Amino acid sequence: MEPIIGLSGGSGAELPADLIKDATTESFTADVLDASRDVPVIVDFWAPWCGPCKQLGPALEKAVKAARGAVRLVKIDIDQNQALAAQLRVQSIPAVFAFFQGRPVDGFVGALPDSQIQSFVKRLAEATGGEVGPSPVDQALEQAQAALDQNQVGAASALYGQILSVEPDNVAAIAGSIRCHLLSGDAAGAKQMYDALTAEMQARPEISAVAAAIELELDSGAAGDLAALHSQVGANPGDHQARFDLAMALYAAGQKEGAADELMEILRRDRSWNEEAARKQLVKFFEAWGPTDPLTLATRRKLSSLLFS
Repeated sequence: MEPIIGLSGGSGAELPADLIKDATTESFTADVLDASRDVPVIVDFWAPWCGPCKQLGPALEKAVKAARGAVRLVKIDIDQNQALAAQLRVQSIPAVFAFFQGRPVDGFVGALPDSQIQSFVKRLAEATGGEVGPSPVDQALEQAQAALDQNQVGAASALYGQILSVEPDNVAAIAGSIRCHLLSGDAAGAKQMYDALTAEMQARPEISAVAAAIELELDSGAAGDLAALHSQVGANPGDHQARFDLAMALYAAGQKEGAADELMEILRRDRSWNEEAARKQLVKFFEAWGPTDPLTLATRRKLSSLLFS
């Protein structure tokens, strides 16, 4: 597959050399107030000992780079610039201020999810007359997801690989690449890729979702014979273990709705069976499918109706 235009960094306009810079109390006027006469400047107050700052900083840099010069970023270490932090009434960090025309126009305190940071940068650029289009990486992510939606696993995997060659820590690309392994029937490869991630990366929502999918694939890989389980449940509808095994066999066969229906039937007959194993397994399904999947939404409604009836 041909590289996405601009993804390698070799094509497209070069970013300004001073797009992201460190500043001090002495340089604040020039680096922020004066610079904001031409383009919005985001100021990130941080400190080396601040854990959330270590998450927010890279996310801010990524969003600013993606804006292709529509905004700039200035980073200020409050330990080295306490007077400036006090002057701007920075009471907790990370603290982010946005300046335009020499005046503060927006800001927030604390770490935010990547999507909210991107929205913050885009909103700032558009409000001050700029325009932020999708970055080459964002375009590649959209193409990869579209390929997955069309079951073109090879194409999606190649796109995610290109993205990771440029941004090795791109969470969406890591999660997408793991899903490609799963869809290719390589649950072991998916688990190996997941296990190689840091604990911090594994805790990200996108990765947690694929972790649930990995667990389900490994569990369903040991599922019993589908026809035999159908016969066993037909002969004894009250055999909840057989029905549970049937649900996992259906899941392994790609029959997600049928698997959910069998678990729901266990709940109708005995909610507390095996320490609520059916309900807990449904929750794993929801995590693996994602909160916006139509089957997740439909099954959640059924589950709520059953549990609260």
